[in-house]
Amino acid sequence: MKRKPLLLFAFPFLILAILAGERMATFLLGAYPASPTAWWIWLELRPLSTILWQQIDFNLGESMAVDAAILAAASIVCWVACHTRRSAFFFLANHIALIFAGLMVAVGSHSETASTIATFTSPSGFPFSLTVNFTLKGSLLLVLGTAACAYCHVAFLAEARARSEARTVRILALRRDL
Repeated sequence: MKRKPLLLFAFPFLILAILAGERMATFLLGAYPASPTAWWIWLELRPLSTILWQQIDFNLGESMAVDAAILAAASIVCWVACHTRRSAFFFLANHIALIFAGLMVAVGSHSETASTIATFTSPSGFPFSLTVNFTLKGSLLLVLGTAACAYCHVAFLAEARARSEARTVRILALRRDL
């Protein structure tokens, strides 16, 4: 099985597209505040990415140009990582995207109304609760991420097996020649 870089880039691109879509909807709301479509897009994407952009805007000065530069740089890094031959950087791109998607779902779920609440006690005895809302959007995002990571593992193991078989054939040829 030969890995397909476009498939490896698909999930990180989805995460970056969600982040870019929310920024674009925010920009459009500033320009056209009466647009129901912009409001709908913004309300759909906001729970997934708002905490990230709040932190970035707080630390970097609330500039849409900086946000666009961050998204462009992340896209380029993921694209290059998925197209690099003889390396496993595509693992990092997909797995970081999955961890980031999980964090986006977990952090964004506090603004939803229906949630599952689990209470835990830390080793020091301090009780705390975890609120995670597995909506259809969040669950679909996590399932797609898990599938992307599984594809990474299958592609990497297939390449490793092919390299191992080629190495074995070369060793057998050298033994025969000696």
